Amino acid sequence: MPAISTKKPYRIGRSRTGLGLFATKPIKKGAKIVRYFGPLLDSRKKKDDAIENKYLFELNGRWTIDGSVRENIARYINHACKPNAESDVSARKRKVVIRAIKNIEPGDEINYDYGTDYFKAYLKPIGCKCDACEKKRKKKRAEARAEKARLKARAEKKALKKAEKQTAKAKENPKQKLNGAKANGKLLNGHGGKSATRKTTAAKSGISARPKDMTGRENSASA
Repeated sequence: MPAISTKKPYRIGRSRTGLGLFATKPIKKGAKIVRYFGPLLDSRKKKDDAIENKYLFELNGRWTIDGSVRENIARYINHACKPNAESDVSARKRKVVIRAIKNIEPGDEINYDYGTDYFKAYLKPIGCKCDACEKKRKKKRAEARAEKARLKARAEKKALKKAEKQTAKAKENPKQKLNGAKANGKLLNGHGGKSATRKTTAAKSGISARPKDMTGRENSASA
């Protein structure tokens, strides 16, 4: 990692996406922060046009800066959908300078928008991790949790209402069952009582239960 002068208002530090560039001093809106530089690549040359990396900064249809060299401190600046800096491109001078578009406080990460093409090619497939996108994801997650809680509460309320209806019906039904049980009880008791009385009376009188012939004598095998 290249040494950085203490006079510079930034430092390289750990970011959400890896390494990033952070302000060490207040940086006023409009101030130039750091230059984005590296070897110039000519797209008309096959060897230059064949070079591929994430630090290529296209100036125009012909010239591109290869910012992958370690001396290019600006390559540590990460993308942000709502940045506090921007790239000031001078195609004629073949020069790019990163300047503040907001007041940046010490400790703030310096960032700028990499552009639509870079975003689609490198960031969209893995998901942008800038503060703005992280806030959107947190908001969506919070909304999803709130919706889940709302549906759960709604289901519980519906289940409670259903249980209350069932309890109310259960309180009414026992009366009907009890009335039916009493009516059946009278019928069963009455029939059972008469049968038992006949059996008891016959037993007490000593009357034989065997059949008799027409003379009134017992019809037995011994007669």
